[in-house]
Amino acid sequence: MNQITAQVQEIQSVQNLNILTLTCKDTPLKMTTLDLNETITKESQVVLTCKPTSVAIGKNIQGELSFSNQLHVKIISLEVGQLLCALKLQFEEFVLESIITTDSQKSMQLQVGDEVIALIKSTDLSIAEVL
Repeated sequence: MNQITAQVQEIQSVQNLNILTLTCKDTPLKMTTLDLNETITKESQVVLTCKPTSVAIGKNIQGELSFSNQLHVKIISLEVGQLLCALKLQFEEFVLESIITTDSQKSMQLQVGDEVIALIKSTDLSIAEVL
């Protein structure tokens, strides 16, 4: 599981739906959740998590995207299999993993050293720990 430490900047709540605005260094993040621990407040430090299969990759993106979380990352390793490709991505001091199809890796011509954008939907992030 991927993990990123972030700080809560804002919490918007309507009934049991919550949208958190967070930052990791200078990168803004969003998380959508139905269940929010009562101890989490503005300025809380949290560890966010998401599955490697929830991290999409963008290269040479132009235009608007609905992904709330767009992280500028560098590919530090590729493990190319017959069907799937596992990418290790450097984001700040964190190493994230993305699993995409090998066809996507080939069509995008992804290589170690490429700077790409990791895309994560706000609904794919969750809080693993409150610091």
